[in-house]
Amino acid sequence: MKNLFSTWNRISLVKRIIIGMILGIILGVAFPENGQWITLLGTLFIGALKAVAPILVLFLVMNAIAQHKSGQKTNMKSILVLYVLSTFLAGTVAVVASFLFPTTLKLAKGSDEMSPPEGLMEVMETLLFNIVSNPVTAIMEANYIGILAWSVVLGIALKTASESTKEMLSNFSDAISNIVQWVISLAPIGILGIMYNTIATTGFSALEDYLRILLVLVGTMLVVALVVNPLIAGLYMKRNPYPLVLLSLRESGVTAFFTRSSAANIPINMRLCEKLGLSKDTYAVSIPLGATINMAGAAVTISVLTLAAVHTLNIEVDLMTAILLAVIAAISACGASGVAGGSLLLIPLACSLFGIPNDIGMQVVGIGLIIGVVQDSCETALNSSSDVVFTAAAEYAKENK
Repeated sequence: MKNLFSTWNRISLVKRIIIGMILGIILGVAFPENGQWITLLGTLFIGALKAVAPILVLFLVMNAIAQHKSGQKTNMKSILVLYVLSTFLAGTVAVVASFLFPTTLKLAKGSDEMSPPEGLMEVMETLLFNIVSNPVTAIMEANYIGILAWSVVLGIALKTASESTKEMLSNFSDAISNIVQWVISLAPIGILGIMYNTIATTGFSALEDYLRILLVLVGTMLVVALVVNPLIAGLYMKRNPYPLVLLSLRESGVTAFFTRSSAANIPINMRLCEKLGLSKDTYAVSIPLGATINMAGAAVTISVLTLAAVHTLNIEVDLMTAILLAVIAAISACGASGVAGGSLLLIPLACSLFGIPNDIGMQVVGIGLIIGVVQDSCETALNSSSDVVFTAAAEYAKENK
Protein backbone atom coordinates (compact mmCIF):
# COMPACT_ATOMS: atom_id res chain seq x y z
CA MET A 1 0.00 0.00 0.00
CA LYS A 2 2.85 2.36 0.87
CA ASN A 3 4.51 1.66 -2.50
CA LEU A 4 1.19 2.34 -4.24
CA PHE A 5 0.87 5.76 -2.60
CA SER A 6 4.49 6.54 -3.38
CA THR A 7 4.00 5.67 -7.06
CA TRP A 8 0.77 7.72 -7.18
CA ASN A 9 2.49 10.80 -5.71
CA ARG A 10 5.30 10.58 -8.27
CA ILE A 11 2.77 11.09 -11.08
CA SER A 12 2.32 14.79 -11.97
CA LEU A 13 -0.75 16.49 -10.51
CA VAL A 14 -2.23 17.21 -13.96
CA LYS A 15 -1.99 13.53 -14.95
CA ARG A 16 -3.59 12.51 -11.66
CA ILE A 17 -6.41 15.00 -12.26
CA ILE A 18 -6.98 13.54 -15.75
CA ILE A 19 -7.14 10.04 -14.22
CA GLY A 20 -9.68 11.31 -11.67
CA MET A 21 -11.68 12.96 -14.43
CA ILE A 22 -11.81 9.74 -16.52
CA LEU A 23 -12.84 7.67 -13.48
CA GLY A 24 -15.56 10.24 -12.70
CA ILE A 25 -16.97 9.94 -16.24
CA ILE A 26 -16.92 6.13 -16.11
CA LEU A 27 -18.66 6.06 -12.72
CA GLY A 28 -21.19 8.71 -13.85
CA VAL A 29 -22.16 6.61 -16.87
CA ALA A 30 -22.11 3.26 -15.07
CA PHE A 31 -23.75 4.29 -11.77
CA PRO A 32 -25.77 7.51 -12.34
CA GLU A 33 -27.90 6.85 -9.26
CA ASN A 34 -27.15 6.34 -5.58
CA GLY A 35 -23.70 7.91 -5.90
CA GLN A 36 -24.13 10.64 -3.32
CA TRP A 37 -20.94 9.59 -1.57
CA ILE A 38 -18.98 10.12 -4.82
CA THR A 39 -20.53 13.58 -5.30
CA LEU A 40 -19.58 14.33 -1.70
CA LEU A 41 -15.89 13.97 -2.60
CA GLY A 42 -16.16 16.88 -5.06
CA THR A 43 -18.24 19.00 -2.69
CA LEU A 44 -15.74 18.50 0.15
CA PHE A 45 -12.77 19.35 -2.10
CA ILE A 46 -14.29 22.63 -3.32
CA GLY A 47 -15.38 23.39 0.23
CA ALA A 48 -11.83 22.85 1.50
CA LEU A 49 -10.35 25.13 -1.17
CA LYS A 50 -12.92 27.84 -0.47
CA ALA A 51 -12.30 27.52 3.27
CA VAL A 52 -8.54 27.94 3.09
CA ALA A 53 -8.39 30.55 0.28
CA PRO A 54 -9.61 33.61 2.30
CA ILE A 55 -7.12 32.96 5.13
CA LEU A 56 -4.36 32.30 2.59
CA VAL A 57 -5.02 35.60 0.80
CA LEU A 58 -5.16 37.58 4.07
CA PHE A 59 -1.83 36.30 5.39
CA LEU A 60 0.08 36.12 2.10
CA VAL A 61 -0.79 39.68 1.04
CA MET A 62 -0.32 41.06 4.56
CA ASN A 63 3.04 39.29 4.89
CA ALA A 64 4.24 40.36 1.43
CA ILE A 65 3.52 44.03 2.17
CA ALA A 66 4.86 43.94 5.75
CA GLN A 67 8.15 42.33 4.58
CA HIS A 68 8.53 44.70 1.63
CA LYS A 69 11.69 46.80 1.85
CA SER A 70 11.77 50.41 0.65
CA GLY A 71 13.23 50.63 -2.84
CA GLN A 72 12.32 47.02 -3.62
CA LYS A 73 10.40 47.04 -6.90
CA THR A 74 7.23 45.09 -7.67
CA ASN A 75 5.34 44.88 -10.96
CA MET A 76 1.82 45.67 -9.77
CA LYS A 77 1.29 48.69 -12.07
CA SER A 78 2.21 46.65 -15.14
CA ILE A 79 0.07 43.71 -14.03
CA LEU A 80 -2.96 45.96 -13.45
CA VAL A 81 -2.59 47.44 -16.96
CA LEU A 82 -2.35 43.94 -18.45
CA TYR A 83 -5.44 42.79 -16.51
CA VAL A 84 -7.55 45.74 -17.68
CA LEU A 85 -6.31 45.58 -21.30
CA SER A 86 -7.03 41.85 -21.52
CA THR A 87 -10.55 42.26 -20.13
CA PHE A 88 -11.39 45.08 -22.56
CA LEU A 89 -9.98 43.25 -25.60
CA ALA A 90 -11.89 40.10 -24.58
CA GLY A 91 -15.13 42.11 -24.63
CA THR A 92 -14.18 43.57 -28.02
CA VAL A 93 -13.42 40.13 -29.51
CA ALA A 94 -16.75 38.86 -28.16
CA VAL A 95 -18.62 41.72 -29.87
CA VAL A 96 -16.86 40.95 -33.19
CA ALA A 97 -17.58 37.22 -32.84
CA SER A 98 -21.25 37.91 -32.12
CA PHE A 99 -21.58 39.84 -35.39
CA LEU A 100 -19.62 37.27 -37.41
CA PHE A 101 -21.66 34.39 -35.95
CA PRO A 102 -25.01 35.89 -34.91
CA THR A 103 -27.07 33.72 -32.58
CA THR A 104 -30.64 33.90 -31.34
CA LEU A 105 -32.23 32.58 -28.17
CA LYS A 106 -35.38 30.72 -27.21
CA LEU A 107 -36.41 33.05 -24.43
CA ALA A 108 -38.04 31.33 -21.49
CA LYS A 109 -38.94 32.20 -17.94
CA GLY A 110 -36.94 30.84 -15.05
CA SER A 111 -34.99 33.52 -13.22
CA ASP A 112 -37.58 36.12 -12.29
CA GLU A 113 -36.80 35.77 -8.59
CA MET A 114 -33.19 36.91 -9.09
CA SER A 115 -32.36 40.58 -8.62
CA PRO A 116 -29.71 42.04 -10.95
CA PRO A 117 -27.96 45.39 -10.39
CA GLU A 118 -29.80 48.31 -11.96
CA GLY A 119 -26.76 50.22 -13.19
CA LEU A 120 -22.99 50.64 -13.08
CA MET A 121 -23.37 52.88 -10.03
CA GLU A 122 -24.92 49.98 -8.11
CA VAL A 123 -22.03 47.71 -9.12
CA MET A 124 -19.51 50.33 -7.97
CA GLU A 125 -21.46 50.91 -4.77
CA THR A 126 -21.36 47.17 -4.01
CA LEU A 127 -17.60 47.14 -4.56
CA LEU A 128 -17.06 50.15 -2.29
CA PHE A 129 -19.15 48.63 0.50
CA ASN A 130 -17.20 45.37 0.10
CA ILE A 131 -13.95 47.31 0.59
CA VAL A 132 -15.07 48.72 3.96
CA SER A 133 -16.64 45.46 5.11
CA ASN A 134 -15.84 44.16 8.61
CA PRO A 135 -12.71 41.96 8.25
CA VAL A 136 -14.25 38.99 10.08
CA THR A 137 -17.38 39.23 7.91
CA ALA A 138 -15.22 39.54 4.78
CA ILE A 139 -13.40 36.28 5.65
CA MET A 140 -16.63 34.46 6.58
CA GLU A 141 -18.37 35.51 3.35
CA ALA A 142 -15.25 35.13 1.16
CA ASN A 143 -15.47 38.81 0.20
CA TYR A 144 -12.07 39.03 -1.51
CA ILE A 145 -12.30 42.75 -2.19
CA GLY A 146 -12.70 43.33 1.56
CA ILE A 147 -10.00 40.78 2.42
CA LEU A 148 -7.57 42.45 0.02
CA ALA A 149 -8.33 45.90 1.43
CA TRP A 150 -7.76 44.77 5.04
CA SER A 151 -4.64 42.76 4.20
CA VAL A 152 -3.11 45.78 2.42
CA VAL A 153 -3.92 48.13 5.32
CA LEU A 154 -2.66 45.68 7.94
CA GLY A 155 0.46 44.96 5.87
CA ILE A 156 1.29 48.67 5.64
CA ALA A 157 0.70 49.10 9.39
CA LEU A 158 2.99 46.12 10.16
CA LYS A 159 5.89 47.42 8.05
CA THR A 160 7.19 49.20 11.15
CA ALA A 161 6.65 46.18 13.44
CA SER A 162 9.53 44.39 15.16
CA GLU A 163 11.42 41.64 13.33
CA SER A 164 10.02 39.01 15.71
CA THR A 165 6.46 40.05 14.78
CA LYS A 166 7.30 39.92 11.08
CA GLU A 167 8.88 36.50 11.53
CA MET A 168 5.74 35.22 13.28
CA LEU A 169 3.62 36.60 10.41
CA SER A 170 5.91 34.86 7.91
CA ASN A 171 5.61 31.58 9.85
CA PHE A 172 1.80 31.82 9.79
CA SER A 173 1.93 32.47 6.04
CA ASP A 174 4.18 29.44 5.48
CA ALA A 175 1.97 27.21 7.67
CA ILE A 176 -1.17 28.13 5.72
CA SER A 177 0.71 27.55 2.46
CA ASN A 178 1.55 24.03 3.68
CA ILE A 179 -2.12 23.37 4.47
CA VAL A 180 -2.96 24.51 0.94
CA GLN A 181 -0.45 22.01 -0.47
CA TRP A 182 -2.21 19.23 1.42
CA VAL A 183 -5.60 20.30 0.06
CA ILE A 184 -4.29 20.56 -3.51
CA SER A 185 -2.87 17.04 -3.30
CA LEU A 186 -6.49 15.84 -2.96
CA ALA A 187 -7.49 17.49 -6.27
CA PRO A 188 -7.72 14.21 -8.29
CA ILE A 189 -10.22 12.76 -5.79
CA GLY A 190 -12.19 16.01 -5.73
CA ILE A 191 -12.26 16.23 -9.54
CA LEU A 192 -13.51 12.62 -9.66
CA GLY A 193 -16.50 13.62 -7.51
CA ILE A 194 -17.17 16.81 -9.50
CA MET A 195 -17.03 14.97 -12.84
CA TYR A 196 -19.27 12.18 -11.57
CA ASN A 197 -21.90 14.68 -10.38
CA THR A 198 -21.86 16.52 -13.74
CA ILE A 199 -22.29 13.35 -15.82
CA ALA A 200 -24.81 11.73 -13.45
CA THR A 201 -27.05 14.81 -13.24
CA THR A 202 -26.84 16.36 -16.73
CA GLY A 203 -25.47 13.63 -18.99
CA PHE A 204 -23.82 14.41 -22.33
CA SER A 205 -26.86 15.81 -24.15
CA ALA A 206 -28.09 18.36 -21.59
CA LEU A 207 -26.77 21.31 -23.61
CA GLU A 208 -27.79 20.10 -27.09
CA ASP A 209 -30.44 22.81 -27.66
CA TYR A 210 -27.99 25.55 -26.74
CA LEU A 211 -25.01 24.25 -28.70
CA ARG A 212 -24.74 27.21 -31.10
CA ILE A 213 -24.59 29.93 -28.45
CA LEU A 214 -22.23 27.70 -26.45
CA LEU A 215 -19.92 27.28 -29.45
CA VAL A 216 -19.71 31.07 -29.90
CA LEU A 217 -18.98 31.55 -26.18
CA VAL A 218 -16.36 28.80 -25.92
CA GLY A 219 -14.83 29.65 -29.31
CA THR A 220 -14.42 33.29 -28.31
CA MET A 221 -12.84 32.32 -24.99
CA LEU A 222 -10.41 30.04 -26.84
CA VAL A 223 -9.44 32.92 -29.15
CA VAL A 224 -8.82 35.14 -26.13
CA ALA A 225 -6.84 32.42 -24.32
CA LEU A 226 -4.77 31.26 -27.32
CA VAL A 227 -4.44 34.42 -29.44
CA VAL A 228 -5.28 37.67 -27.60
CA ASN A 229 -3.64 36.97 -24.22
CA PRO A 230 -0.47 35.45 -25.79
CA LEU A 231 -0.25 38.47 -28.10
CA ILE A 232 -0.49 40.89 -25.15
CA ALA A 233 1.99 38.90 -23.04
CA GLY A 234 4.40 38.27 -25.94
CA LEU A 235 4.55 41.93 -26.98
CA TYR A 236 5.07 43.01 -23.39
CA MET A 237 7.78 40.55 -22.37
CA LYS A 238 9.35 40.30 -25.85
CA ARG A 239 9.59 36.50 -25.96
CA ASN A 240 7.54 33.52 -27.14
CA PRO A 241 4.50 33.50 -24.80
CA TYR A 242 3.13 30.06 -25.65
CA PRO A 243 5.22 27.91 -23.26
CA LEU A 244 3.94 30.10 -20.41
CA VAL A 245 0.36 30.25 -21.73
CA LEU A 246 0.08 26.50 -22.31
CA LEU A 247 1.63 25.71 -18.91
CA SER A 248 -0.86 28.06 -17.21
CA LEU A 249 -3.81 26.53 -19.06
CA ARG A 250 -2.65 23.02 -18.21
CA GLU A 251 -1.85 23.52 -14.52
CA SER A 252 -4.23 26.34 -13.60
CA GLY A 253 -6.95 26.25 -16.27
CA VAL A 254 -7.70 22.52 -15.87
CA THR A 255 -8.41 22.74 -12.14
CA ALA A 256 -10.28 26.05 -12.54
CA PHE A 257 -12.47 24.41 -15.21
CA PHE A 258 -13.70 21.84 -12.70
CA THR A 259 -13.83 23.92 -9.52
CA ARG A 260 -15.59 26.78 -11.40
CA SER A 261 -14.27 29.27 -8.85
CA SER A 262 -11.45 31.77 -9.36
CA ALA A 263 -11.28 32.18 -5.58
CA ALA A 264 -10.94 28.43 -5.01
CA ASN A 265 -8.18 28.35 -7.65
CA ILE A 266 -6.05 30.99 -5.87
CA PRO A 267 -3.98 28.32 -4.05
CA ILE A 268 -3.35 26.50 -7.35
CA ASN A 269 -2.13 29.71 -8.97
CA MET A 270 0.06 30.56 -5.98
CA ARG A 271 1.72 27.16 -6.28
CA LEU A 272 2.27 27.59 -10.03
CA CYS A 273 3.84 31.05 -9.54
CA GLU A 274 6.20 29.53 -6.97
CA LYS A 275 7.04 26.77 -9.44
CA LEU A 276 7.84 29.43 -12.08
CA GLY A 277 10.20 31.14 -9.63
CA LEU A 278 8.26 34.41 -9.56
CA SER A 279 8.63 37.00 -6.81
CA LYS A 280 6.40 36.18 -3.85
CA ASP A 281 6.13 39.91 -3.07
CA THR A 282 4.34 40.32 -6.41
CA TYR A 283 2.25 37.18 -6.87
CA ALA A 284 1.01 37.20 -3.27
CA VAL A 285 -0.88 40.37 -4.25
CA SER A 286 -1.47 39.99 -8.00
CA ILE A 287 -3.06 36.51 -7.89
CA PRO A 288 -5.81 37.36 -5.32
CA LEU A 289 -6.35 40.68 -7.10
CA GLY A 290 -6.64 38.91 -10.45
CA ALA A 291 -9.28 36.59 -9.00
CA THR A 292 -11.44 39.66 -8.40
CA ILE A 293 -10.76 42.02 -11.34
CA ASN A 294 -9.11 40.03 -14.17
CA MET A 295 -12.35 38.81 -15.75
CA ALA A 296 -11.85 38.40 -19.50
CA GLY A 297 -14.17 35.37 -19.52
CA ALA A 298 -16.90 37.35 -17.79
CA ALA A 299 -16.57 40.14 -20.40
CA VAL A 300 -17.03 37.51 -23.15
CA THR A 301 -20.12 36.04 -21.46
CA ILE A 302 -21.77 39.44 -20.93
CA SER A 303 -21.11 40.60 -24.53
CA VAL A 304 -22.10 37.37 -26.33
CA LEU A 305 -25.35 36.74 -24.41
CA THR A 306 -26.36 40.40 -24.59
CA LEU A 307 -25.88 40.52 -28.37
CA ALA A 308 -27.71 37.19 -28.71
CA ALA A 309 -30.71 38.91 -27.10
CA VAL A 310 -30.21 41.87 -29.45
CA HIS A 311 -30.21 39.59 -32.53
CA THR A 312 -33.27 37.73 -31.21
CA LEU A 313 -35.19 41.00 -30.95
CA ASN A 314 -33.89 42.28 -34.35
CA ILE A 315 -32.41 45.43 -32.80
CA GLU A 316 -30.04 47.41 -35.03
CA VAL A 317 -26.60 48.06 -33.50
CA ASP A 318 -24.25 50.81 -34.72
CA LEU A 319 -20.47 50.81 -34.32
CA MET A 320 -20.35 53.26 -31.40
CA THR A 321 -22.94 51.28 -29.43
CA ALA A 322 -20.96 48.08 -30.04
CA ILE A 323 -17.78 49.76 -28.73
CA LEU A 324 -19.71 51.10 -25.74
CA LEU A 325 -20.94 47.55 -25.02
CA ALA A 326 -17.32 46.31 -24.95
CA VAL A 327 -16.43 49.06 -22.46
CA ILE A 328 -19.48 48.35 -20.25
CA ALA A 329 -18.78 44.60 -20.41
CA ALA A 330 -15.19 45.19 -19.27
CA ILE A 331 -16.18 47.49 -16.40
CA SER A 332 -19.03 45.20 -15.33
CA ALA A 333 -16.77 42.13 -15.53
CA CYS A 334 -14.25 43.76 -13.19
CA GLY A 335 -17.08 44.21 -10.70
CA ALA A 336 -18.60 40.77 -11.23
CA SER A 337 -17.07 39.34 -8.06
CA GLY A 338 -18.85 42.00 -6.02
CA VAL A 339 -22.29 41.01 -7.28
CA ALA A 340 -24.13 37.86 -6.20
CA GLY A 341 -24.47 35.62 -9.25
CA GLY A 342 -21.31 36.85 -10.95
CA SER A 343 -21.20 37.69 -14.64
CA LEU A 344 -24.66 36.34 -15.56
CA LEU A 345 -26.51 38.81 -13.34
CA LEU A 346 -24.74 41.68 -15.09
CA ILE A 347 -26.31 40.77 -18.44
CA PRO A 348 -29.54 42.76 -17.81
CA LEU A 349 -27.35 45.79 -17.14
CA ALA A 350 -25.70 45.42 -20.57
CA CYS A 351 -29.10 44.68 -22.18
CA SER A 352 -30.43 48.00 -20.88
CA LEU A 353 -27.93 49.72 -23.20
CA PHE A 354 -30.16 48.59 -26.10
CA GLY A 355 -33.45 49.36 -24.37
CA ILE A 356 -34.14 45.68 -23.65
CA PRO A 357 -36.46 45.44 -20.61
CA ASN A 358 -35.32 43.76 -17.42
CA ASP A 359 -37.74 40.81 -17.68
CA ILE A 360 -36.22 39.78 -21.03
CA GLY A 361 -32.73 40.36 -19.66
CA MET A 362 -33.50 37.99 -16.80
CA GLN A 363 -34.72 35.35 -19.27
CA VAL A 364 -31.28 35.58 -20.90
CA VAL A 365 -29.81 35.02 -17.43
CA GLY A 366 -31.96 31.87 -17.19
CA ILE A 367 -30.44 30.56 -20.44
CA GLY A 368 -27.01 31.40 -19.08
CA LEU A 369 -27.75 29.29 -16.03
CA ILE A 370 -28.75 26.34 -18.24
CA ILE A 371 -25.50 26.40 -20.25
CA GLY A 372 -23.53 27.41 -17.16
CA VAL A 373 -22.16 23.92 -16.60
CA VAL A 374 -19.85 24.50 -19.60
CA GLN A 375 -19.88 28.31 -19.92
CA ASP A 376 -18.91 28.98 -16.31
CA SER A 377 -16.20 26.31 -16.38
CA CYS A 378 -14.57 27.79 -19.50
CA GLU A 379 -14.96 31.33 -18.16
CA THR A 380 -13.24 30.45 -14.89
CA ALA A 381 -10.44 28.56 -16.66
CA LEU A 382 -9.72 31.61 -18.84
CA ASN A 383 -9.91 34.09 -15.97
CA SER A 384 -7.76 32.11 -13.56
CA SER A 385 -5.04 30.91 -15.94
CA SER A 386 -4.49 34.43 -17.30
CA ASP A 387 -3.75 35.69 -13.76
CA VAL A 388 -0.56 33.61 -13.85
CA VAL A 389 0.22 34.55 -17.46
CA PHE A 390 0.20 38.29 -16.81
CA THR A 391 1.93 38.06 -13.43
CA ALA A 392 4.76 36.11 -15.06
CA ALA A 393 4.80 38.36 -18.16
CA ALA A 394 5.32 41.46 -16.01
CA GLU A 395 8.26 39.85 -14.19
CA TYR A 396 9.86 38.49 -17.36
CA ALA A 397 9.55 41.91 -18.99
CA LYS A 398 11.42 43.47 -16.05
CA GLU A 399 14.20 40.90 -16.45
CA ASN A 400 14.62 41.89 -20.12
CA LYS A 401 15.20 45.55 -19.24
